[in-house]
This record gives sequence, C-alpha cells and structure tokens, in this order.
Amino acid sequence: MGLSEKTIEIVKATAKPVADNGEAITTRMYEILFANHPETKELFKDASSDQHKKLATAVAAYAANIDNLSVLDKAIEKMAQTHVNTAVKPEHYPMVGVSLLQAVKDVLGDAATDDVIEAWKEAYFFLGDVLIAREKELYATA
Repeated sequence: MGLSEKTIEIVKATAKPVADNGEAITTRMYEILFANHPETKELFKDASSDQHKKLATAVAAYAANIDNLSVLDKAIEKMAQTHVNTAVKPEHYPMVGVSLLQAVKDVLGDAATDDVIEAWKEAYFFLGDVLIAREKELYATA
C-alpha cells in the first residue's frame, strides 16, 4: 500500500520549510530521542559528528521525492546497510518517529498543524516499513 495523495501533497508542500529548518529539526530530534530512550545512544556511538546534517539531508530528499521514491533507491539501500551494521531493529523506528514528529512541532511551531504532523507521520512510517523490510533481508543473509 502506498502513501495517500493527501500525504504526498502535504509533505511536498512542507518540504521547503522542513529542509530550511532541517538541521534544527534533526538536532532537536536527537535531543528528544536520547532523553526519552537513552538506550538508543549506543546505536550512534560510531556516527559522525555531523549525523544530524546527514539526517536533515535525507529527510529533505525524501520530502522532495516522495512522489518518486525510485530516485532514492541508492540512498535507501545505503541507509538500510548502515542500519544493519549498527544493529538498528524494527522496534527503534517508533522511538525515532515520535521524536522526529515532536521535533518538527517544536521547530516549526504553528506551521506544524495536525494535518502536517499526520502527513509526516504517515510518510515516516511508510519509509520505515520499506527500510525494515530491506533490513530484514540483509539480516537474514548476514
């Protein structure tokens, strides 16, 4: 099942403000994630100091191409490989998702309406399912 047209429309419409505030959003996301789920810090022990910038770039690319995900195939594969190498599991995705959505609300303020947050939630968990499925394959062959 794919993303709803409404979600695609909202995510594309908010791609620029999210990209413009990407580093603030991802920095805040990591603050929330580590405060609420300190056990996840271990997953990032070898991450580069600019991990928040990499995530911001990935989020912006996803938003800009949400209606043409095949453009992101190489990036998704690289992300899945990295997740397997760092022992990311399916149960981590909701932790990150909730933290990311809260960070979007915190940074964008009133612009992060309920409709915007719902669209980004659908988009995040859709991509999460894609990554989880690929990671399951990679774990099985590891």
